[in-house]
Amino acid sequence: MTAAEFRRLALSLPETEERSHMNHPDFRVAGKIFATLGYPDASRGMVKLFPDQQAEFVTANPESFVPVKGGWGKQGCTSVLLRTANKDRVKAAMQAAWERVAPKGLANGERAAKKSRSLRSAALRSG
Repeated sequence: MTAAEFRRLALSLPETEERSHMNHPDFRVAGKIFATLGYPDASRGMVKLFPDQQAEFVTANPESFVPVKGGWGKQGCTSVLLRTANKDRVKAAMQAAWERVAPKGLANGERAAKKSRSLRSAALRSG
């Protein structure tokens, strides 16, 4: 995965905006950061997961997902090693990070829309 692909995934989520934080890009919904890019270096992104989600991603994909060092990592901040990252797995992590910080009404609406799209796709495949 490239930095450009990571950026596109983040910006594809509803009401996401790109800003800058400590001299590197970050991605926010309702002013809250859910992902960053280029810290501590250009080879990484970061997604802000819940600790249990972090454990799942790290266990399933240790070559691509690593807890951030220190207290931020204990809170669920997870480095994404771009070179080895699978786009679909990063997309799932990015969605989870977005849902963690998005306003509940917006996040619930996105989950409902996603479920509706999934049900339509299933109906089309079976029909």
